[in-house]
Amino acid sequence: MMAPAADGTPVGLIAGGGSLPFTVADQLAAQGRKPVVFALRGFCDPKQVSRFTHHWVSIGQFGAAKRLLRAEGCRDLVFIGSLVRPALSELRLDLGTLRVMPSVIRAYRGGDDHLLSRVGRIFEAHGFRVLGIRDVAPELLMPEGAMTRHRPDARAEADIVRGRAVLAALSPFDVGQAVVVIDGHVVAVEGIEGTDAMLARVAQLRRDRVVRADVGRGVLVKAAKRGQDLRFDLPTVGPRTVREAEAAGLAGLAIVAGNALVAEAQEMVEAADKAGLFVVGLSA
Repeated sequence: MMAPAADGTPVGLIAGGGSLPFTVADQLAAQGRKPVVFALRGFCDPKQVSRFTHHWVSIGQFGAAKRLLRAEGCRDLVFIGSLVRPALSELRLDLGTLRVMPSVIRAYRGGDDHLLSRVGRIFEAHGFRVLGIRDVAPELLMPEGAMTRHRPDARAEADIVRGRAVLAALSPFDVGQAVVVIDGHVVAVEGIEGTDAMLARVAQLRRDRVVRADVGRGVLVKAAKRGQDLRFDLPTVGPRTVREAEAAGLAGLAIVAGNALVAEAQEMVEAADKAGLFVVGLSA
């Protein structure tokens, strides 16, 4: 873990979609640090960003982002929020990006974690320090143990073990960070579509009677990839994850603690308790 930014020092948030960028901004403000949101066009929520000092930037505008970060006094920055990987042809390149284009091209030669860590290194090469959630808002990380009234039974525990083994085996290929296991069968592996879409696929498999296990069986298991740079693209769960898991007929969620983000934790736990699902943080 890096040493956190000094109190009062502005922290730049490279903000994608979802509520997490603003949760992190609120946490920083509560700590006496000034959040400056660099909102990514097409992803960041314009309704929420107005609460903070902010600038709109497009993906590919490294030169503009660098200039604005320095103007705001932001040496430290955090990448946070959901983002769909753009094609190289979709980048809105500025002069600053063209100057580092060889590094950008190298960054695209690999999976999402490789891309994000390479982009982080470009910023670091220009004098910035890239922090992770562990450094600025560790209270948003998944805790160890059960968060809900319900607990996994022996069948679910066995599915969790199988799911962790599958994710560990897939880690070298930089594929996904989630898997659904039902009664020992690997039903779905997260791909580029993301966890929610994977769970919707499981729900459809149940409706199509491809999956015939009773409702209330099976587990969503999420874990960061082995060797992943934990400053980027951490697995994330929240109320919507619980709703999708309920629709998919699962028994609950098992997330590796300390290496995953929890969005709107109270609402997530309330939704899980109401649905009769468990949410547990697994030992790393």
